[in-house]
Amino acid sequence: MVVMISGANRGIGEEIATKLLSEGHILSLGARRIETLQNKFGAFDRNRVLCNWYDAEVPESATKWIDATIGQYGRIDALINNAGIFRSTTIEEFDEEIMDELWTVNVKGPLRLISLAFPYLKEAGGGRVINLVSLSGKRIKGQSVGYAMSKFALTALTHSVRYSGWEHGIRATAICPGWVNTQMAEDINPDTIELKQMTQPEDVAALISTLLKLPNTASISELHVNCVLESSY
Repeated sequence: MVVMISGANRGIGEEIATKLLSEGHILSLGARRIETLQNKFGAFDRNRVLCNWYDAEVPESATKWIDATIGQYGRIDALINNAGIFRSTTIEEFDEEIMDELWTVNVKGPLRLISLAFPYLKEAGGGRVINLVSLSGKRIKGQSVGYAMSKFALTALTHSVRYSGWEHGIRATAICPGWVNTQMAEDINPDTIELKQMTQPEDVAALISTLLKLPNTASISELHVNCVLESSY
């Protein structure tokens, strides 16, 4: 299976790539910090791993990444939209630039990649799209309205992919974790939960590995991942 993964240079993305490589998948990896990506995965043969510069704020980078993947491997079987950002903007302290950045990276970036990859996912006959959303795309906790809006939109995008691709064998999943032990969590964690008590990046990678193995007759549209007890969504 040829799998594209955005934001693969650290955190959850790096763990996903490492896990899928160990299982024999062929990977096309994208990240803004291409040097970091190459340092971590550049030693692999290009027949196994392709490292690409990708920035969700630069539309041309998405087109070049898709073209490079097809040029090298001739197919795309799965797309994992992992790249995303957290910025805080509230209703009373609304920041237009922050909202634009959240929308560009967390929503338009995945949509653009999915749109470009869609013809190849249709050709695969069993294409997979996995979007790293968040529980913030299912419920509201806190005042960061911009981030939550972008993640709710990403959940909606996932369901739109399911409807648009179902008859072509495309299956899409919104994976929605709460706190995950990453640099992002460390930066914004309100100290109510220790990092070791959070969901670990390798846990998310294991779940994604399982999703890729499921047949078309066992599609999971949303996967909610908790490290603390929360009410139903």
